[in-house]
Amino acid sequence: MPDGPDSAMPAELSPAVASARGQSLTALLRRSARRHGDRLAVVCGETSWTYAEFEGVVERLAAGLANAGIGKGDRVALFARNSHAFAALRFAAARANAVLVPINFMLNAGDIEYILNHSGAKLLFVDASTVDVALAADRSAVETIFGIPGETTPPPLQVPSWDTLRTDDVPPPCLSGGDDLLQLIYTSGTESKPKGAMLSHGAVLWEYQSCIIDCEWTPDTVAVHAMPLFHCAQLDCMLGPALQVGACNVITGNPAASNIIGLLAKHRATSFFAPPTVWIAILRSPELEGADLSSLEKGYYGASIMPVEVLRELQERFPAIRLWNLYGQTEIAPVASVLRPEEHEGRLGSAGRPTQHVETRIVDDDMNDVATGEIGEIVHRSPQLLSGYWNDPERTAAAFAGGWFHSGDLGWMDADGFITVVDRKKDMIKSGGENVASREVEEAIYRHPAVSEVAVIGLPDPKWVEAVTAVVVLRPGCHSKVEDLMEHCAANLSGFKRPKAIHITETLPRNASGKILKRELRLSMLESREAV
Repeated sequence: MPDGPDSAMPAELSPAVASARGQSLTALLRRSARRHGDRLAVVCGETSWTYAEFEGVVERLAAGLANAGIGKGDRVALFARNSHAFAALRFAAARANAVLVPINFMLNAGDIEYILNHSGAKLLFVDASTVDVALAADRSAVETIFGIPGETTPPPLQVPSWDTLRTDDVPPPCLSGGDDLLQLIYTSGTESKPKGAMLSHGAVLWEYQSCIIDCEWTPDTVAVHAMPLFHCAQLDCMLGPALQVGACNVITGNPAASNIIGLLAKHRATSFFAPPTVWIAILRSPELEGADLSSLEKGYYGASIMPVEVLRELQERFPAIRLWNLYGQTEIAPVASVLRPEEHEGRLGSAGRPTQHVETRIVDDDMNDVATGEIGEIVHRSPQLLSGYWNDPERTAAAFAGGWFHSGDLGWMDADGFITVVDRKKDMIKSGGENVASREVEEAIYRHPAVSEVAVIGLPDPKWVEAVTAVVVLRPGCHSKVEDLMEHCAANLSGFKRPKAIHITETLPRNASGKILKRELRLSMLESREAV
């Protein structure tokens, strides 16, 4: 081919070429509806939609959003528990060229007020469980609030129903492409105010491909979605990839172990994702005895580190299940690495290897690669990454320093590329001049037969600077004392790693995704210590 202006790649695609090459969440659903129109797409309570019906609901909602004044780039907030309506609005916002802002349904009025005003959301959708909190918040940017049905509840009466929004009008043209903003997800983090992670259509769709390949999503999958859809773990590791391949999706807003077990059995589910705390609750639930879960072939875990002893228990209780560990964070949409079932042997506790579209390094504070087996910060390059933090250039620049995304996690990589996450950079305990990884201490305590859950934190101490402190939940019917646990730690940990104090409690604080909130635990422990 001759060189010259006519053969050179254009600096910018023409509108016609860009439109023909367009990739968006809207195109994903349209293709699935064409390929799998008669297959069951969504089941929630008494509602069931085929793929063709689901796309029809999304189209009518998108037209309604446009009639309500929503255009390209406008933010639409969704503050509700899991439901068929949540799934429909997720895709309708994209179809209307808008940006979805999913909000944690456990937040109070002050918390959601910050997110609504910081994001500039124009519309807000709520359900019966969240409407009162939403109405109590100052919503200066929000123009209208609509109510949506829950899994078993009708739309709340305090606000207009989403039924008044849906219309048979033709929705506007799909103008969104790969680089356009799809969703704005506020991360819990450790800072006083959450950060809005900007995720584009392209970032999320690249992540879907990684999940489909490494997590083996197929049209025959029947998945139960019980973890909150406001978090991208359930939304974009599970629901999105499943809808792309034509799988059946059972959605519930009730994450209780008894309800999950019932749905897994009723729908002969083949796939389920949950953080370790929920898997532990299932193992401890009396409903598990006698439940037929023989159809369950694929189990996914993530959000926090799965104790090795619990992994072994899962494999014993469900001998046919194949287990995947998914590691990542909101900013990478969110899967960064996967430990596949055949890779668990000899690597229990590993986060696996970088997934299909992620490149990962372990570096020191100067961005130099550390030696194999040496601990450093985990950094990534990937088309799955966020475009930045909403209205926060300083945090964006810090997160991408050196041209790689800084995860804030500490870990090491073996010679075969498998990653082991040691701790959050901010959760490493500095005790008596030595670094103590809370995870290592937790793993040792989990080996005690009476322990159901444990969280290890560092508390200020005049002698140790930070005192290694363990907070333990015992298994039902067990009555071990602190002294027993201390003896167990003495037999399994080096002296400087042993807890200086162990506290037995009934529950540990966690967020709606099941992740243990060590920051809240630390504060409550400090408050109780000051009250003595």
